[in-house]
Amino acid sequence: MERPLYFSRIYPLALLFASLAAHAQTEPAQQTTPHGEVLFQSHGEPPTSPENTTAPALQRAEPTGPVFTDAERSSILFTAYDLDARLTPETSSLAMRARITLRNTGSQPLTRIALQISSTLTWESASLIAPNVTTRLPLTQHVIDTDADHTGKASEAILTLPSPLAPGATIALDTVYSGTIPADATRLERIGAASEQALSTDWDAIGASPASSSSSDATPSPLTAALRGFGNVLWYPVASPPLFLGDGAKLFQAVGQLRLTEQFASIQLRVAVEYKGNPPAAVYFCGRRQPLAAHADDPRAPIATGSGIATADFSAEPLGFRQPSLFVVEIPESLIAPLPQATSSSSTTLTPAADTSPTSGGAPMLAVDTAEDGALPRLAASAQRIAPLLQQWFGEHPLTALTILDHPGDPFEDGPLLVVPIDTLSSSTSSGALAPSLTHAWVQTGQPWFDEGLAQFISLLWTEQEQGRAAAILQLNNLIQPLNLAEPGFDSEQAADAASAPTGQPLVTASDELYYRRKAAAVWWMLRGITGDLPLQQALSDWRQQASQHTQTFSPDNPTVQAIAFEKLLEKTSGKDLGWFFSDWVLRDRGLPDLSIVDVEPRLLPAGKGHDSGWLIAVTVHNDGAPAVEVPLTVLSGTFSTTKRLRIPGFSNVTDRVLVEAPPTEVILNDGSTPEIRTATHRREVVLEKDQPFL
Repeated sequence: MERPLYFSRIYPLALLFASLAAHAQTEPAQQTTPHGEVLFQSHGEPPTSPENTTAPALQRAEPTGPVFTDAERSSILFTAYDLDARLTPETSSLAMRARITLRNTGSQPLTRIALQISSTLTWESASLIAPNVTTRLPLTQHVIDTDADHTGKASEAILTLPSPLAPGATIALDTVYSGTIPADATRLERIGAASEQALSTDWDAIGASPASSSSSDATPSPLTAALRGFGNVLWYPVASPPLFLGDGAKLFQAVGQLRLTEQFASIQLRVAVEYKGNPPAAVYFCGRRQPLAAHADDPRAPIATGSGIATADFSAEPLGFRQPSLFVVEIPESLIAPLPQATSSSSTTLTPAADTSPTSGGAPMLAVDTAEDGALPRLAASAQRIAPLLQQWFGEHPLTALTILDHPGDPFEDGPLLVVPIDTLSSSTSSGALAPSLTHAWVQTGQPWFDEGLAQFISLLWTEQEQGRAAAILQLNNLIQPLNLAEPGFDSEQAADAASAPTGQPLVTASDELYYRRKAAAVWWMLRGITGDLPLQQALSDWRQQASQHTQTFSPDNPTVQAIAFEKLLEKTSGKDLGWFFSDWVLRDRGLPDLSIVDVEPRLLPAGKGHDSGWLIAVTVHNDGAPAVEVPLTVLSGTFSTTKRLRIPGFSNVTDRVLVEAPPTEVILNDGSTPEIRTATHRREVVLEKDQPFL
């Protein structure tokens, strides 16, 4: 079975590091010295000088006093970002004014705060914002080693506060920094990656990406800035302990945890892009799109030789489960792939990854930004093949178009925004690779286990539709295989319910893609088996409508309330009690089941009034895991098979009986559709006595 492209979009950095871990090596930290002074400008205007300030001399040196601890760095939570950025792609330059609100989440007061940006940027000032006064803070900065940035280092500012920041208290800061963000693969090269391979993974840059010009016949990327955020490049301020690729999975866990803890932080951006020649068309920020308004230096100059500034504003919104990302698009997107069976309202146009209101049929499903026009027909054909499956499961119309930005290197995805090499996505053998990404055009609840889990679930359904159920089950088993090592284990029901028990990651609060994407896909697949296709399709369609309208039932700020509300909706459409399932698989993480066939007892039934003779097979099953589970139980009898579903509580035995007409030959428990600690399929041959007695 072909390996879907979607799988390569899951932590590509982690996948690359796994192949290089044996060659990891470290470098000593190096001090860098800024050359000259870079003045910050905001849309052509320098920031206003705060009143009532003192201006200590800027230092770039090791901080004095006690060593700054990782606990102090970890105590800071960002609750608001107000960013004012100026980009100059020609020189890879960034000038930023970042007004940020911070909360002390630790248990001790903080007298100092440490903030990090990429090592190619330099801190210029930091001020404390109070209701009636703004105070310039003493600032020292130095370079620390960390793989949270593609350079393998960060410029860390140590800010001394005029009074301690109490636990739970917040402060507002006004910071200014500037420098360049060229492509840099230092952190990967120092652990053994070849330069071309490393740049294919660490492609973040302002200006042309080296990966786009690695071959003479390569199509230029339509992006003049591509910045993904924490874990790739620190283009905005962060507060984090040093993290390293050689330290297990800590870097990737920190990325997921930060996305979870900051998902309700407010974020806004004003961006100005200096240009020469044709102005850039649009900018994508945190998955949202805004057109760039061009302001020419000389309106009378020819466009090809002119210059100016292009600007856009993004109003404050919750950050969501993501790292802040920024992409500047050179050319307008092409709207392609109208919905199948367009209605009379087909003139409606979906906005690319920006508007979340439902739209009419017939509108384009894809907004593609590429200079390779030959890929557009293939992409459109793939989307139109996949659309009927999405319409069947979620409703007739997507909420937005899926935006695809053509860019070399490993793919990046943020909801209905996909940055990917267009030739790979549009190849003749990768039509299914579009299925999970296109799901994000239909499903946008803001809950990772919904949005990402359903995207992977659709990938499984597409495989089943194109290659059969066996291929889909194989794909599911490959997907969830790492769960066997990651999930907590319990010896008894009491141990699972104990306050000191390992909690794992409940789906409603999961920060690791292993749970919110992979395990969630298995959970949706299991729900499908329990309720049937039609009830689950109806519940998902109704739920999506509630999510888009933000009805009272839909509670995006409380994932537990949202999960319970969906449970009640699915119970209504299916007529089944699902509280046991959501309790063990969604609201809590009770590990995985561990099933076994304890006993199989066949008994011959004599013929009676209105029926022939047959066989009654009593099957006893044991679950040595904590979560309750419902799995298919199949009895093979000659060329026939009889299947029923069997629910087994945690740490329990259950006996059920199956009636078949022909002599039974084999019993199969679980067909691979439910994850288990060990094997996900159990078989027991049925041995019949020569003179089997009647019941």
